[in-house]
Amino acid sequence: MSTVDVEITIQRKERLNARGGVRAEADTNPRIPRITRLMALAIKFQGMVDNKEVHDYADLARLGYVTRARITQIMNLLLLAPDIQEHLLSLPSSVPVRERHLRAIVAIVDWLEQRRLFQSFADPT
Repeated sequence: MSTVDVEITIQRKERLNARGGVRAEADTNPRIPRITRLMALAIKFQGMVDNKEVHDYADLARLGYVTRARITQIMNLLLLAPDIQEHLLSLPSSVPVRERHLRAIVAIVDWLEQRRLFQSFADPT
């Protein structure tokens, strides 16, 4: 009678979230707020346009498989006052700020008025 050696490799399966994406590990990777990621994306995209890596926002839309309107919504975050942009980039994951709610603030040209509205929005007390 002969013996057979069998090697078994066990890999841990990643759990999927409700949307089908891989769920992040809570302890090792704290979740970055969506608005923070969108703000960073707008800055990155503007850099790509400035460095002529892409021709215009329409190129970004085609590359990202999104509509030109959506790219415009994301890029409009750059119209916020610099201190609001900085605040969005450093948000803790527990703060629920949505890009959709910022659209009214983005539409205002005056940075002082933007700050006033953002402050009332961020501190509803």
